Amino acid sequence: MLAIDRGFAQAPLAPTPACHDGDEVTLPQTEGPYFKPSSPERIELLEEGMAGQPIELVGFVLTRACKPLAGALLDFWQADDKGRYDNSGFRLRGHQFTDAEGRYRLRSIVPGVYPGRTRHIHVKVQPRDGSVLTTQLYFPGESKNRSDGLFRKELLVRTAKNEGRIAGRFDFVVG
Repeated sequence: MLAIDRGFAQAPLAPTPACHDGDEVTLPQTEGPYFKPSSPERIELLEEGMAGQPIELVGFVLTRACKPLAGALLDFWQADDKGRYDNSGFRLRGHQFTDAEGRYRLRSIVPGVYPGRTRHIHVKVQPRDGSVLTTQLYFPGESKNRSDGLFRKELLVRTAKNEGRIAGRFDFVVG
């Protein structure tokens, strides 16, 4: 596995909005045609020599009452830097569980664009004994955000550059 220094996600990000009881759940979206069940458990989707801009995405899975959810399942999948999905294997696919404080961490690359779509990462979030939330995460400042009919600003990842890498933050709120 490719090692990333511990300070990678410590870039200065915009503060997380204050959580209030009764927050709206994260907006659901289609899983699209490329979901594949049974991904390997891992937080590191990067592989040695993989092309693309590295990103470390961190955040929490929270209830509508802002309580962190330990043991929630997150299943991520995405295109490579050229906009291609691996449909025969599990490249750029993986699942993980939140820690005792409801945190997750994903190390990957910024996905490429493909016809009709802006850059995005797919995710399914499922609390223990809860319903599955399927959604997509988007990147700020992308010109294709305006023309992608699925894009929603509520699903933008907060990002910052850190030593040429990207640090991202997104908190999921589930019902």
